[in-house]
Amino acid sequence: MKTTAITLFAALLFASCGEQPKKETTEKQEEETVKETEKAAAPQLRHVVLFKFKETSSEEDVRQVEEAFNALPSKISEIKGYEWGTNNSPENLNKGLTHCFFLTFDSEADRDTYLTHPDHVAFGDIAGPHIADVTVVDYWAK
Repeated sequence: MKTTAITLFAALLFASCGEQPKKETTEKQEEETVKETEKAAAPQLRHVVLFKFKETSSEEDVRQVEEAFNALPSKISEIKGYEWGTNNSPENLNKGLTHCFFLTFDSEADRDTYLTHPDHVAFGDIAGPHIADVTVVDYWAK
């Protein structure tokens, strides 16, 4: 009887040492997941800016414009996403436009705030003397 009790106790002890069930997610974690999902599903306003630089602008001038544009997301909180790059298409259809700056906003109001923001206006003063042509397209991502 004593041996049976010890064997039974040992079996229960080993069984209890197995993998613990996963903890249920907390209410806060669930709320954060819902917010992330809603944010990902929310429509986003894209603002595409294409530049053609003047032939008289030096590489240093172009670099300064790039750096000034790249600084805007850290200065203007309404910018929710930012990418940029230079044209490398082999199709030769860029019409001299070499630089693309791609911004994301949550709303047209945020975009409008960006357009009149003092740091964006100051950027225009830096870029303006070097821009031969600019194209801007805004659209709601689908």
